[in-house]
Amino acid sequence: MADVVKPASLAELAECVRSADTPFEIIGSGTKRGLGRPVQAARTLDMSGFSDVIIYEPEELILETGAGTRLADIEVLIAAKGQQLAFEPPDYSRVLGSAHSGSIGGLIACNLSGPRRIKAGAARDHILGIHGVTGMGDMFKAGARVVKNVTGYDMPKLLTGSYGTLAALSAIILKVLPRPETEETIVLEGLDDTQAIAHMSIAMQSSCEVSGAAHIPGEGTYLRLEGIAPSVAYRRDQLARTLGQPVQVLAARSSMAKWQAIRDASMFAGDLTRPLWRLSVTPSDAPRLIALLRSQMDLRHCLDWAGGLVWIEVPPSADAGAAAIRTALPSGHAMLFRAPDSVRAAVDVFQPQAPALAALSSRVKASFDPKGLFNPGRMSRVS
Repeated sequence: MADVVKPASLAELAECVRSADTPFEIIGSGTKRGLGRPVQAARTLDMSGFSDVIIYEPEELILETGAGTRLADIEVLIAAKGQQLAFEPPDYSRVLGSAHSGSIGGLIACNLSGPRRIKAGAARDHILGIHGVTGMGDMFKAGARVVKNVTGYDMPKLLTGSYGTLAALSAIILKVLPRPETEETIVLEGLDDTQAIAHMSIAMQSSCEVSGAAHIPGEGTYLRLEGIAPSVAYRRDQLARTLGQPVQVLAARSSMAKWQAIRDASMFAGDLTRPLWRLSVTPSDAPRLIALLRSQMDLRHCLDWAGGLVWIEVPPSADAGAAAIRTALPSGHAMLFRAPDSVRAAVDVFQPQAPALAALSSRVKASFDPKGLFNPGRMSRVS
């Protein structure tokens, strides 16, 4: 049997899975292989055959596309109509050392969202429908090309962030939204982590509709405003008064460049040998967590999502700092985002689950993929 299987239709995909007796690694373009634990499968299920845009209706704000479609191609297509994916999908090619931003299926499988998540929601919040095949070879279609659809289980949300361990996705239906006319970014300088989080909190609680709030130590604290030009100018001045201290302003082009760098975690692209962690925490916990870890190791960090997302780059070690980080983490989720295969195979890449939650996850996996065909070992060790 071939080591690489590349189905060209949903029926062919279903038959391939139904007749399989050995596990697959599912890939679209392979750019997300470095996320999660190394997959323990000798065969590859290549989904790049599902790479066509099926339906794009700009007037209805609907896009249906094959899961193997390149994200960059989708963004070019909808930008020509003045539209965007509002969850601001990141391009982690530079920090992961991959060739490009990857496929839409890989993005959805990993539930990756950019700085606008704090205003627009996560990737899973923008999915209207999803098509694919379960590990039993059963074809399914969940959701539809309408915004108001509540029929059956919410499978799109379940499958988003499952890292390809529950089903092989063939098509995804997404909401698209108009791109803002313009944007500006307020910059605060000289703040430490605690001060930055306090100011980001004030900004997020204001009526100024901040769509991005990030802090890069030694550089600045950034607050983005988007919309029509008069509204952006009014909210900029109002926010500056609310913050009560001198600010600088990045105009549209500089603002876009800065937020692209923040979105893509570009500040951590210099040395790919250093492990990189992605932590979801309560914003007020972040300064203490960073200070505690800094007392134990040489690290670099930045804050996004108003302090709720913490990136930490640490020196290479046998466990990539996992023991120290998980001990210091008061609550939340710590994911080892970048590390050599040998390290990712040896440690828990994702935050260990409580026993009851782990048991529930196992039951869900068993119901979708009882033979363990899809991405074994990606999210947890194979027993």
